[in-house]
Amino acid sequence: MKLYYFPGAPNPTKVRLYLAEKGIQVDEVLVDFRQKEQKSPRHLARNPLGKLPVLELDDGTHLTESLAIIELFEELHPEPPMIGRDPYERARVRRLERIADLAILLPVGRIIHATNSPLGYPPIPEVAAAERNALPNALAVMNDSLSDRPFVAGDQPSIADCTLFSALRFAQFFEVVIDAQFANLHAWFGRFKERTSVQKITA
Repeated sequence: MKLYYFPGAPNPTKVRLYLAEKGIQVDEVLVDFRQKEQKSPRHLARNPLGKLPVLELDDGTHLTESLAIIELFEELHPEPPMIGRDPYERARVRRLERIADLAILLPVGRIIHATNSPLGYPPIPEVAAAERNALPNALAVMNDSLSDRPFVAGDQPSIADCTLFSALRFAQFFEVVIDAQFANLHAWFGRFKERTSVQKITA
């Protein structure tokens, strides 16, 4: 299998972080956003939406969408589990992962692209302001989740940690400030970025 990625993009980052946490090795192929390679005919043949990540399967077909790629690998390599061991635990992990993705990573991305877009989108101040106003509610949920546990969903890392780390790393890189009141979140981020998996994908 091959994983097509760009190192600065958050969705490829969460997949690469997941794979590093699981100890799964796949070949990686750089698609350079700086050179607009995601818009090339070769990449559009892999993903007509021109996005990353894309997983090329052994039969030559392609799988897109980060969560679908993660769940495929979880089915193929269930140990150690990163989406929970039973239906209730899996539901809790997926809930937190979806909050991290849709209510933190997505608003952070919109703030970045509405203020200082690395893809060259024009500034839209009202979009950035609306997303900044909405973001603290989700940050509070994650901050509360981390009040009595080392990882987002419990005692072991899960896909929720992978998505949340990708979101906060993206925010940090583009100077989207996470308020200091979310002390548990900041402490978790400081701990998580020292993990071997993070060091591996950011080297």
